[in-house]
Amino acid sequence: MDHIPLTTLFGVLVVLLIVSALFSGSETAMMALNRYRLRHLSRAGHRGAQRAERLLQRPDRLIGVVLLGNNLVNNFAAALATLIALRLWGESGPIIGTIVLTVALLIFAEVTPKTFAALRPERVAFPAAYALSALMWPLAPAVRVINFISNGLLRVVGLSPGPHAADHTLSRDELKTLLYESGPRFSPKHRSMLLRILDLEKVTVEDLMVPRAEIEVIDLNDEWSDILHQLLTCPHTRVPVCRDSLDQMVGILNMRKLMHALRDATFDRERLLAELYEPYYVPDSTAVSQQLLAFQARRERIALVVNEYGDTIGLVSVEDILQEIVGEFTDKGPTAVEDVYPQDDGSYLVEGSANIRELARKMSWELPLGQSKTLNGAILDYLEDIPVPGMSIRLGDYPIEIVQTSGNAVKIARVLPRLVAAGGEGTGPVAGREERSFD
Repeated sequence: MDHIPLTTLFGVLVVLLIVSALFSGSETAMMALNRYRLRHLSRAGHRGAQRAERLLQRPDRLIGVVLLGNNLVNNFAAALATLIALRLWGESGPIIGTIVLTVALLIFAEVTPKTFAALRPERVAFPAAYALSALMWPLAPAVRVINFISNGLLRVVGLSPGPHAADHTLSRDELKTLLYESGPRFSPKHRSMLLRILDLEKVTVEDLMVPRAEIEVIDLNDEWSDILHQLLTCPHTRVPVCRDSLDQMVGILNMRKLMHALRDATFDRERLLAELYEPYYVPDSTAVSQQLLAFQARRERIALVVNEYGDTIGLVSVEDILQEIVGEFTDKGPTAVEDVYPQDDGSYLVEGSANIRELARKMSWELPLGQSKTLNGAILDYLEDIPVPGMSIRLGDYPIEIVQTSGNAVKIARVLPRLVAAGGEGTGPVAGREERSFD
């Protein structure tokens, strides 16, 4: 090759460095692609994305083509650099050529193109997918041999390099992280709704139900005048009808279908009974996500909740589940919370029957969410004793004073502002117990 001009050899060497840079950049770009965005673009008809997705289905073949091409180019570049160095510096040329070529490869064919590809993977990967797909055919025999050997070594350590070997599915916690990292793409309200949907499988109907003591029912054993008054003033669209108690259920009454009948002077108990339909019962351990689907499939709006002994313990409705997702449906102000009464000193008087999950969500209080459903239950579980007025404890980081009791239950409790513990002490689910009186 002594007759080939040095300018030609330098030109070929530059071309080889460019090709090496393209192989290096395409490898990094293909591996750096967001798999979920790639899938979205592929389904939207983006041809570059479709080719890239097909290549990534067999990463062993893709890497084999890239590395085979890159090593061939780099070896040719090394041989050419040695030839040039011999002609320029004689016997010391190979050493000088190796050093110069190594620096050139690192800067122009490795670090720079790979960094650019990592920062702009789609801009590099989609055009490169066409070239790599074309190289699959001529390099296929060599790639198969190389992959046969390398895949065999991978199987020795328990890895399967076949198609779809990599698991790209997201867990619930990973989806939450994506939502938190979405930034301005979702409004805080929409992000909150999506996060609540992801948490529905952790919530049971017992967490959302209206407790038995708070269910408004129509008792057929009451005086007819009292029943009529209750029908005319009832704020609910569906009401359970029973005899004496929920343990003797008769049916469910749809108030909307009863509006015209109530205007009739001949309306009596028999016509009321004719309007009833069979109640729908669900176990208290049913996941809210499953219950929502069940409501949809059965075209029901409410269900009575029963425990493991078959006793009716509450009522859950479609509205309760929707409120868990989108927030409270109310005509009160956005800061108004039922059962919570702000005080001038910054504390809050809270009824013991207040749902502890609703308090944590609406008031942004980090209260311990255990098995208890109400604030009274959380206090009793923590004390393992019956509280008396004046006693104080700390749930999480919140000092709580027992203000008023009724029988064996807490009727009113005062929740004080959150304590900021030094060194993170006391920030767990339940901090140390503290019994004292608040002045």
